[in-house]
Amino acid sequence: MAAAATFAEYLKDLSPEAMRAALEQLLPSDSTTEQKVALVTIALRSDEGAALRHELGRWIVDRLVPMEALLPNRYAMWRGPTRECMLFVISQLSVERLAPKLVEQFELPLKTSPEVRLLKLITRVPGLQKLGQVLARNRHLRQSVRMALSKLENGIRDVDMKEMLVVLRYELGERMERFEVKIERKLLSEASVSVVVRFSWWNAEKRRREKGVLKVLKPHIPVCFAEDMKILQELADYFGQQAHKGFSSDVIPDTFSKIRRHLQREVDFPGEQAALLEAAKQYNAVPGVRVPQLIPHFCTARVTAMSEEEGVKVTSAAPHLDAQRRAELAKQLVEALVAFPLLSRSPYVIFHADPHAGNLLYNRKTRELVLLDWALAERLTREQRRRLILLFGAVAFRNPAAACEQIQELSERDKKDRPGDAKTIKAIVGKFFGELPVAKSPRVVDAMSLLESVAMAGVKFPSSLVMFSKVLFTLEGILDDIRGNSGTAEFTIARYLLKRWVRQPFTFGLPLTVRDWIGLECSALLYGGRLGVGWEETLSTKAFSKKPDAKVSRAAGSRAQ
Repeated sequence: MAAAATFAEYLKDLSPEAMRAALEQLLPSDSTTEQKVALVTIALRSDEGAALRHELGRWIVDRLVPMEALLPNRYAMWRGPTRECMLFVISQLSVERLAPKLVEQFELPLKTSPEVRLLKLITRVPGLQKLGQVLARNRHLRQSVRMALSKLENGIRDVDMKEMLVVLRYELGERMERFEVKIERKLLSEASVSVVVRFSWWNAEKRRREKGVLKVLKPHIPVCFAEDMKILQELADYFGQQAHKGFSSDVIPDTFSKIRRHLQREVDFPGEQAALLEAAKQYNAVPGVRVPQLIPHFCTARVTAMSEEEGVKVTSAAPHLDAQRRAELAKQLVEALVAFPLLSRSPYVIFHADPHAGNLLYNRKTRELVLLDWALAERLTREQRRRLILLFGAVAFRNPAAACEQIQELSERDKKDRPGDAKTIKAIVGKFFGELPVAKSPRVVDAMSLLESVAMAGVKFPSSLVMFSKVLFTLEGILDDIRGNSGTAEFTIARYLLKRWVRQPFTFGLPLTVRDWIGLECSALLYGGRLGVGWEETLSTKAFSKKPDAKVSRAAGSRAQ
């Protein structure tokens, strides 16, 4: 491989067909896949390996998996950073993980679609698989890309039962015999970092055998995941030194840092077990929603034992339901994932921050929604939820001044720390309302899109708020797949609010104060007038955020009491 650098130079600007022919010089057609991997490994470890790695990475990213085929024009500004991200990962991935991927891309038929090649590339790269799951229900992506990424929800296959049994026997130890544990000899499901298998055990207290499932960390994950997290941190550092058109200087590095911290919870099984207990307690009183029950006897740092819940993926169940049942399922999803946590009376509320369709089951017999996998659970404070509700109201009633106030309060730093934030927020909010069609009814996702635009300009928000925004966008895609349109969230939240008020008028514990309600009413009354004025004039008014007249406040307070 002394000529590797020359060979790498030769690979530049070759077409996919010519590149394949050139690689055949390095990888003889009569050699086995294992032999080809060995040859590529030697090449990558040579002194000239870095140049070869770069050219092969460029061949894959620019020729086989081009950004134009994956990201539509709506996300054109992300094509450059995404390409750099993929090249960076290829440049940093260990030789042991990269060599098989390069050979696999070489052996795939030349006409293999970019979507299929992408899935192959991220096999056994749990960090990127998790990001793929998040994007799978983004209805703005091309349908072919969405269908490919949706396979990550339940279609990952990179371990077998034999190696998982070795892990289970080691983790459970003497409990296998003491509780007469019997493990089913096939995998029930497989995710990016873990697998789920059925088991049964002898409950001596109840004198009967009971069934459950074991979520088990894959044996390759500790090493692979650690490397993925290191690469994400290095990506954050790398993008921190780059300038990209359309992005504030610290937006991309801050995004990667938050993604890394968030994904680290995927391998924190004790943390997930605690979240599962908290979620089960929180949703215990919610009809039509189930959370798996923890079985503490068999929980370890790499195993979580819980009850087995019946059901199928919500997007798979929907085609078999009539229109009324689909509408009911959509309502259940919005209430469970958004309305219930958002309108909770608790000081802190836990919410499911990873609601891809594979984690949402529907039991057609009982009509229950099952919320699986609480590894990425997040929490919102009462004040954060209050500000979010007020932001939704400000956007719905087209009140720019109120929207500016709520976004400022939701940001990580107040105007005293970053005086430029207020100016940035005002400019983006003004542009948002100025471009909002008069005939369009603003929605919850529009409010979150506004937050996203502000974040892209460099204003920072707590990670929990970022994840709640992700929940709403993911849910929008799922609702679209279930009903054909996703315009149900606002009506469902409003109906849930009304139902709570009818049951417990004035004392049902919403995050909003009496002053907030008066402000919302004033904003609603002025809604019609805002349709006829420019956003600059509306921004100069403070009707929404102004303190109500003292007499009005006292009167409203006495009615509430």
